[in-house]
This record gives sequence, C-alpha cells and structure tokens, in this order.
Amino acid sequence: MNWNSAADFFAMGGYGLYVWGSYAMALVLMAAEPLLARRRLRGALRGAARRARSAGASR
Repeated sequence: MNWNSAADFFAMGGYGLYVWGSYAMALVLMAAEPLLARRRLRGALRGAARRARSAGASR
C-alpha cells in the first residue's frame, strides 16, 4: 500500500481504528501480564508461608 501522508498511514484505508486499537490492546495486555504474574507469585508464597507456619505450630 502507498500512503500520501502520515494521516493516510494512520487511517489505514478506514481500518486504522481496528489496527491501532489491536496494537494498543496487545501492548496493554503484554504490560499487564508480568505485573499480574508477580502478584500471583507473591500471593502463592504468602499462602505457602502461612501453611508452613500453621503446620509447624500444630506439631
């Protein structure tokens, strides 16, 4: 495809909203995944530590 201007490029022949929206959503999800994974890991570690403390106290 040939574009005559930057506006034409960003409009993508009328599909720019879908194209750039897809890129934006992918970027948001890729940025959120490591943050959410770290949050889940911390929760799992806290739960494991809590279970280990309660198992040690019951002995």
